[in-house]
Amino acid sequence: MEKTRDFIEKLGFARGDLNDLPTSSKRFPDGAQYRVEIPSVEGPNAMKAAVETGKQYGIDFHRVSQGSGIMLQTDEEIEQMAAIGREEKLEVSLFVGPRGTFDISPMQRASAGQVAGLRSQGIDQLVYALEDVKRACELGIRGILVADEGLLWLVNEAKKAGELPQDLVVKVSVQVAQANPFSIKLMEDIGADTYNVPTDLTLARLAAVRQAIDIPIDIYIEAPDDIGGFIRHYDIPEIIRVAAPVYIKFGLRNAPNIYPSGTHLEDTAIKLTKERVRRAKIGLDLLNRYAPDLKTSEKGAAGIALPASKVTQ
Repeated sequence: MEKTRDFIEKLGFARGDLNDLPTSSKRFPDGAQYRVEIPSVEGPNAMKAAVETGKQYGIDFHRVSQGSGIMLQTDEEIEQMAAIGREEKLEVSLFVGPRGTFDISPMQRASAGQVAGLRSQGIDQLVYALEDVKRACELGIRGILVADEGLLWLVNEAKKAGELPQDLVVKVSVQVAQANPFSIKLMEDIGADTYNVPTDLTLARLAAVRQAIDIPIDIYIEAPDDIGGFIRHYDIPEIIRVAAPVYIKFGLRNAPNIYPSGTHLEDTAIKLTKERVRRAKIGLDLLNRYAPDLKTSEKGAAGIALPASKVTQ
C-alpha cells in the first residue's frame, strides 16, 4: 500500500485523506477565505425576497444560484435577475438546460438509473444547452451551472473560441457528484471555475481536495433532504479553514423540491428563499461567535461574476 501512496504523491496529490486537517493557504482574489451562496433562488421575485431578507437580518451574501434552468425563464425574468445582481453586486448563477431529467428517457427515474442524473443526452441536447448559455449571456448573465462533464468541456472550448464571454464563471453542480481529488482536478482542468462537492465529504476529504485544486469549493452547510439533509453549522469554521477559498451554501431541510419552479409555485419559492437566508443568518452568527478572524469578501469583490448589461443587436 505504501508503494501506491508513494506513486500518488509523485503525481502531486496527497497520500491519503488529510486527517491532520492542514490550514489552507489558498484564497479568493481579494484575499478572502469564504463567501456565501444562497441556492435555489427561483426567479426575480425570489431574488428580491433574498435581498430584502438579507438586509432585514444584516447579512451579506455573494452569489445566488437557481436550479430550474435558463430555458424555463423568460427574457424579462432573466434581465430582472441580472439587474438585481448589478445593483446589489451579486453573482447570479443560472442552471443550464435542458438536461437528462427533462428528456423523454425514464432512466433517471428508475432506481438503478438515477446515477444518470442531470447528464446531457446526445449531441442535440448539448447544442440546446449551449444555445441556453448564449441566450443568458446576451441578457447579461455571467454565471452558469452545469451538471455534465461534456457540457463543461464544450462551454470551455466556446469561451476559448470567443463564442462565449471570457468572464463567464462556470459552476459545476453538486449533482455531478465527483467526490475525490483526482476527479475534481479533472473538472478544473476542463473548465470548472468553481466546484460544488458532494454534501457528505468529511473535513479530511475536503482538505485533500483543496490540496489538489485551486478553484473555489462550494459546499452545502445545510443540505436539502434529497441530497443528504445534513446541517453542519458547527463545522463552518473548520470547513473554511481547511477548504478556503470556499462558498458556504445554505440549503434547506424539510422543504419540498420545487424544480422546475414557476409562477404556480412562486409563493412557496419565495418563502423557501427567505428561510434559506434566515438559515444563513444563524450559520454566520455562529461563525462570527467562534471564528471571527476568518475573512470574507465585500460584495462585488474580484472574481464574483457580476451580471453585465444586456447585449444589443
